Amino acid sequence: MIHATCLALNGQGILLTGPSGSGKSALGLQLMAFGAHLIADDQTVLDLRGDQVFASAPPQIRGMIEARGVGILAAQAAPATPVRLVIDMAQQEIDRLPQDRHTILLGQKITLLHKVTYDHFPAAILQYIKGGRCA
Repeated sequence: MIHATCLALNGQGILLTGPSGSGKSALGLQLMAFGAHLIADDQTVLDLRGDQVFASAPPQIRGMIEARGVGILAAQAAPATPVRLVIDMAQQEIDRLPQDRHTILLGQKITLLHKVTYDHFPAAILQYIKGGRCA
């Protein structure tokens, strides 16, 4: 289990990591507004299936996401999904065109992005999942 929020889009997992208050749930809600589906909020179970890392929700919090100042919200929970992208919400991106980064989860190399503080970040994440990165 990892302290993270995870969303699914087009069968690909987006894992948001970082300490409490770093914006994981807030970014998760923004991604859900754009059509992503909640896998888990705050605590995410990771398991290795072949050479893929899958993310799922612990049963006790499945289908729930916290919205600070609003409460715990119900959401349709996505099934276990392979993780394609990790976003480290504790690290702020300072480069306009950052170099490719990766992290290791359960022995597997996964693409890593740092938090971007511009309004386009949720839309950019979704486009990254849909089409990848050219440069």
